[in-house]
Amino acid sequence: MSTVSADVADPPKTAIEPVPWRMVLGIAGTLGVVLVALSARYGFHGDELYFLVAGQHLDWGYPDQPPLVPLVMRVITELFGFSIVAVRVVAAALAVAGVVVAALTAREMGGGRTAQLLTAGAYAVTPFTVADGHSLYTSSVDLFVTTALVWVVVRFVRTRDQRLLLAAGLIAAVALQVKYLVVVVLFAIVAGVVISGPREVFRRPLFYAGAAVAVAAAVPGFLWQQRYGWPQLDMVRTIAAAEDYGGPIGFLINEILMTGIVLSVLLIWGVWGLLRAPELRPFRFLAYAFLLLNVFFMATGGKPYYLAGLWAAMWAAGAVRVERRQGRSRGRWVTSRPVFVVTAAVSAVFALPIYPVDMLARSPQPVLNPDAAETVGWPEVAGQVTRVYEGLPAADKADATILAADYSLAGALEVYGRPRGLPRVYSSHTGFWYFGSPVVDDGVTVAVGFAKADVDRIWAECSRSAVLDNGVGVLNRAQGKEVWTCRGQRFPWTVLWPHLRSPADA
Repeated sequence: MSTVSADVADPPKTAIEPVPWRMVLGIAGTLGVVLVALSARYGFHGDELYFLVAGQHLDWGYPDQPPLVPLVMRVITELFGFSIVAVRVVAAALAVAGVVVAALTAREMGGGRTAQLLTAGAYAVTPFTVADGHSLYTSSVDLFVTTALVWVVVRFVRTRDQRLLLAAGLIAAVALQVKYLVVVVLFAIVAGVVISGPREVFRRPLFYAGAAVAVAAAVPGFLWQQRYGWPQLDMVRTIAAAEDYGGPIGFLINEILMTGIVLSVLLIWGVWGLLRAPELRPFRFLAYAFLLLNVFFMATGGKPYYLAGLWAAMWAAGAVRVERRQGRSRGRWVTSRPVFVVTAAVSAVFALPIYPVDMLARSPQPVLNPDAAETVGWPEVAGQVTRVYEGLPAADKADATILAADYSLAGALEVYGRPRGLPRVYSSHTGFWYFGSPVVDDGVTVAVGFAKADVDRIWAECSRSAVLDNGVGVLNRAQGKEVWTCRGQRFPWTVLWPHLRSPADA
């Protein structure tokens, strides 16, 4: 494709179909009702507990994320305390809004009623959306913000209204406060435009204005990272080394599972349509961006859901193709109502707290979705550690230190343990290391979640005081971990703390 042809390619028709608002909002609202209704079952995820504590230590950055999600958590706690419903309503609202934006993306690509509803439905029932709509993660916010960013870019391609380029820059600025992942996504989109157009975007002044806004918004976070030696890169290396998804084949299999096994066919057809269909030619750059991101994340050990912000656009393109080929495709069953119903049911089994908590360990959910296991047992863990602390002699309690091995444990002890009488909880894991070190060198330390060999390196005498048990037999990062009462610290905290820092988990 020559440079000239990509530059002067006609934009899509400016007339677009109306939005079937009643149906779109019905799909979005149904998702929202289900998510809110189940929001308080089980408990906080370990990540949410960490974010809640990070919100009490606001900064321009953290080793594993920019500042927006902790800031949101701080606002929630100021208004509602440590309310799980308040936190989960935010996650549900983001998922609901994403359904609407997905439908609007199909509309901008020329989709009518059928295409818009197919796209909204695919977004609403896919396992990843349901999981991220149940708990508030950084990926919950990133999914919506990146989906909205792609929608604005698609709208620009249709309208050529360069004010949308400034809007895209503003949305990118928000995304950069959630995850730095959007930098890679933006580079892939720009590469797609270079390959297939519309290259005229590079002659629009507001393209550079939008880029400047995004860069300016990222500066405080980048300065924080530079100040502490770019710990975000440590997290990237940790994730790449973990190889959670089993290489490129495992990556693709998991992406198919996350997008819904059958509905992934619609997504793949969307990629194919963007590459081949004349009516989708103006948006072809998105297919190149999507393919480039797949290759990049497979090569660098990334996670399949890093592409989630582009899934709505791929479904939208596939839905437009379905709509225009109605009655002429042998694969019509892929977009039939039973497929959406079954996918929604599978997503519920996969992601939502639908089982009685005492049956969770015997259900398939902890195997299919390990994150579910991380939402149970935290109050019980805090209670056990509190009992160990309360059992200390009065003279020891006054200067005792609570040290947790990982951020989930530390977050649970802060959120659930402090109201029960625990002193401040410390941890050298991820962002907790930056929240400060213990100050008492010669007191008793209650060390939670460490192996015996680890505590023996730091203290002369450690006795096991408890073994953590969530009471329902669910295997998670706390279950079966030991609680130690330690004395005779070998080195002061000022010497130990720099060496104890551990990067984020994969």
